Amino acid sequence: QVQLVESGGGLVQAGGSLRLSCAASGRTFSRYAMGWFRQAPGKEREFVAAIYWSGRVTSYVDSVKGRFTISRDNAKNTVYLQMNSLKPEDSAVYYCAAGIISGSSYDEHKYDYWGQGTQVTVSS
Repeated sequence: QVQLVESGGGLVQAGGSLRLSCAASGRTFSRYAMGWFRQAPGKEREFVAAIYWSGRVTSYVDSVKGRFTISRDNAKNTVYLQMNSLKPEDSAVYYCAAGIISGSSYDEHKYDYWGQGTQVTVSS
């Protein structure tokens, strides 16, 4: 069992930065691929970024490439999402997820554990 708790969301102006954190419980954190998803009002939840257990392999949705960076610290059982050059369209509830994944990391159904979400609002 893995429990995930996100933090770091908030209100920021366009062009600003935020760093989201996701703290995981459990001793097997390093086995899990970790993903960030987001859901804006009236929209489906979408994949944002993922990082595999080693930390060496990452993936991003095209709309955030070059602006967002996902990283993990297995010693601290924490995954991060550094978000720079934020845009109003990045506004959403951001969710952290964990799963033992092979192949594509974009599919939310591959993730077994989810956090409660943290709100990110980017003003224009």
